[in-house]
Amino acid sequence: MKQVVAITGAAGGLGRCLAETYGKAGWSLMLGDIDVAQLNATVASLQKQGFAVSGQACDVRQDEEVEGLVEAAYRIYGQLDCMINNAGVATAGAIDELTLNDWRWVVDINLMGVVRGCYAAAQRFKQQGHGQIINIASLAGLMTLPGMSAYNASKAAVVSLTETLYAELAPYGIHVSVVCPSFFKTGLGNSLRSSDPGMKNFLERLMASSALSAEAIAELIFRQSQQHRLHILPHRQGRRWWWMKRLLPGAYFKMMRQAAEKARRRDQQRRHEG
Repeated sequence: MKQVVAITGAAGGLGRCLAETYGKAGWSLMLGDIDVAQLNATVASLQKQGFAVSGQACDVRQDEEVEGLVEAAYRIYGQLDCMINNAGVATAGAIDELTLNDWRWVVDINLMGVVRGCYAAAQRFKQQGHGQIINIASLAGLMTLPGMSAYNASKAAVVSLTETLYAELAPYGIHVSVVCPSFFKTGLGNSLRSSDPGMKNFLERLMASSALSAEAIAELIFRQSQQHRLHILPHRQGRRWWWMKRLLPGAYFKMMRQAAEKARRRDQQRRHEG
């Protein structure tokens, strides 16, 4: 019998690449996304490739829609073996410039969206005695880039949540992984909320400079999650920065302060020119 994976934020970007990767490996796909039109187009495209795939509207801010995605997998395929909590958005801005509504928005999607997915899947997985949860965080969850406090905090919480569940759910035969990629070319910039008008262009340049494509990252996630890795860091430079923070915290935070000072100067210049 084919294994079944459910993926949130699956209409495009990394979510779609994950769907293709799992489909090629012979898995059946249960895809969810808030963008129903794009989701339907993705489902149709994957069906033409011969994959067993179904789609359902899923706003990860809504408890019942995340639960509904999990229930749909069991209703359509009779089982669920892996839940990938991929949906996410981006924010950038100084702590006193990004609004509190922006904080609520990013936390509700990036953190609580993952919590909802874990909550819905864990209940079922405990009952069946096996399962896998993969949470897509970011290198920002391990690093502390200045000017990205809301995004960093939401992703760091996902890392902490996953590490907790890695131990908590192991006795029930449930394997848990967290993925922390650096910036790569995806649709994340389309969701960006920022107090800095130049941040979107800056983010696009960072994503375009990635040595890894979304397809390559999806394939790496599949391979390493099958090995039951807890932390999956696709980018070599990201792994180096993470080790630097852990082994040389003084040098790391000096580098972060220098980055913050450069950002302050850019902000002063922007305000002066404005």
